[in-house]
Amino acid sequence: MAPQVFLVTPPFTQLNTPYPATAYLKGFFNTKGITADQADLGIEVILKMFSKKGLIRIFDAVVAPAEGFSENAKRILALKNKYIETIDSVVRFLQHHDPTLAQNICRRGFLPEAARFSQAEELSWAFGAMGNQDKARHLATLYLEDVNDLIVECVDPHFGFSRYAEKLGRYANTFDELHHSLLAPESLIDTMLFEVLEAKIGKESPQLVAVSVPFPGNLFAGFRIAQWFKKHHQQTRLALGGGFPNTELRSLNDVRVFEYFNFVTLDDGERPLEQLINFINGKCSINELKRTFLLQDSKVCYINYAACNDYQQSEVGTPDYAGLPIKDYLSVIEVTNPMHSLWSDGRWNKLTMAHGCYWGKCTFCDVSLDYIKVYEPIAASLIVDKMEQLIAETGETGFHFVDEAAPPALMKAVAIEIIRRRLVVSWWTNIRFEKSFTRDLCFLLRASGCIAVSGGLEVASDRLLELIQKGITVAQVAQVNKHFREAGIMVHAYLMYGFPSQTAQETIDSMEMVRQMFNAGILQSGFWHRFALTVHSPVGLAPEKFGIKITSGPHGPFANNDLDYIDPSGADPSIFSDGLKKSLFNYMHGVGLDAPLQKWFEEKVPRTKIAPDFIQKILEQGEIISFNANQRVVFCGELPRLEIVTKSKKGASWEVASLKFQTTTETLDIRVDKDKGIWLHATLNHCHISNPKPTLFKDIQADYETNGWDDFELFWDNKPVYLLYKAGLFVL
Repeated sequence: MAPQVFLVTPPFTQLNTPYPATAYLKGFFNTKGITADQADLGIEVILKMFSKKGLIRIFDAVVAPAEGFSENAKRILALKNKYIETIDSVVRFLQHHDPTLAQNICRRGFLPEAARFSQAEELSWAFGAMGNQDKARHLATLYLEDVNDLIVECVDPHFGFSRYAEKLGRYANTFDELHHSLLAPESLIDTMLFEVLEAKIGKESPQLVAVSVPFPGNLFAGFRIAQWFKKHHQQTRLALGGGFPNTELRSLNDVRVFEYFNFVTLDDGERPLEQLINFINGKCSINELKRTFLLQDSKVCYINYAACNDYQQSEVGTPDYAGLPIKDYLSVIEVTNPMHSLWSDGRWNKLTMAHGCYWGKCTFCDVSLDYIKVYEPIAASLIVDKMEQLIAETGETGFHFVDEAAPPALMKAVAIEIIRRRLVVSWWTNIRFEKSFTRDLCFLLRASGCIAVSGGLEVASDRLLELIQKGITVAQVAQVNKHFREAGIMVHAYLMYGFPSQTAQETIDSMEMVRQMFNAGILQSGFWHRFALTVHSPVGLAPEKFGIKITSGPHGPFANNDLDYIDPSGADPSIFSDGLKKSLFNYMHGVGLDAPLQKWFEEKVPRTKIAPDFIQKILEQGEIISFNANQRVVFCGELPRLEIVTKSKKGASWEVASLKFQTTTETLDIRVDKDKGIWLHATLNHCHISNPKPTLFKDIQADYETNGWDDFELFWDNKPVYLLYKAGLFVL
């Protein structure tokens, strides 16, 4: 029996893990008794393409470009049989189904090698002598990328592993180009997509097909899917939603869109899709739809029934991955940098700690839209409940919290809950580099399984950070990243250039800040992106405040988001693009950190005015760690063994307390006065994480002083007690 709803992610997003939108919606429909199936057509089409039968079809479809085959294409075509012979084995290996193949792959000569392997000459520095699994996955990834290059050159120029026909979705103020492309004959990739659809759907029609388009690179395939359903299942209604419509289609007014889709929904999909199901089944009128575009009397109308409220985050259920081929995703390593590879390597369960952004002030961001503006955190206990449910369902213990910026207080609460339940997980998330990330909080996060964080350093300039209203300084970022490094948590920085009024000097100085952070080991990965002005951001809403002039904007009837502008006071960002990206790629691999910045640019750029030891001096400054009376004290280690030891010197003897802490890597033996040692042992037991009642710092100080001791700060802030953060004693 066909489900009521078929949830679809079009090609292509990620190779290693499902994009979570359909799993979120399926989890919600479970709570409502609405039957739903889901499909990640991206991974299914990739597996069809990158198989023995698929490669034969791809090679058969090769057509020489007008200018003739490149030397790289000629090489791949000459090695056609070797690619066909090895592809199934490589895919199984990347799915972790055949790990012993690593030995053959690393031996070189087993896989055919084309242009992408030029970057793989020296891999021992990246993987060492024994890192064969990761090294082999990197080589296998280069092998797939070589085939990708052939497809783009000779079969389908729109193809990309994580995007398809992306240019058709970018800056598409009108529907003309996309509509024209949809009327063209289907490509080989389209044909394979339709074959996958036919195998999944058969002859039974779902009531509603909900196509989630998160990015421009999913848009064309999303419309192709709608075309197929209109042809083969005419009674099925089709709805378009997801990240792309949420930002780009808010002023949709092109009737041609509704030749493909019956509805386009905005923002959180739970309530709009539930109302569509109710409408299809005659349980509500058309005027009770939620945030939905549709065609009425040949005109595009938008209906948003005010009395129909959205669900609280505690009501939407747990993401449900049932129906997705969890074990068939490909774990690839595109870049050898360990932090950077997290996006493509490993199967991550996706969750959010909070809806929206708790900060919500960054002037480059779409803070006027509900998906950022409406902030609603989820209780830590409920988050960890969902983690346990997903572990049971998927068998995977890795989690990527995809928050706009995870709130530090909630991260702390989640970490405590994970440790209290003795869950063994690995997790990472997006953050703001704010001062709340103290040394103790970073060590707590690491103890709970946090392996990495990514956050916006953006322009790495205090003047511009203030203009952006980021609420951070470069020095603050350096100190916070030092805490993460000490705790063993990797850090990725989102970096920006070309912000309004940013000068050439500020761009180079920002680059120098980034270089110094890599050199100091407090930054492991990063990505430079050029500032893009959007209509929903504070800069786009009030350009005059930032000294820019809008020259053209989103006035078309289709995608309306990006704005063109003139910045009279800023530098031309285009002259920095290649140099910034080239330098960062090398910095992530520990290369070129001592080279002058001018080395990375073809054009003349200013010399930096930042002192070469600016970041190092910040890191060498002694931090004054002060504790707030209402902070919580948590001990999450194993309770120490207490022994009373007699010491003697020059004929005098006295007793001291020895507390031996066993950590996973070392034994800490601290010795204090006997009475204080007995008190400390009892206090650690009292504030242990297993105790649900919080222990406050002021309570510990008051209890200490009831013994008649008046040197609490001297006792707590200095050795040996100061070192107990290594054993799991944290003030949070």
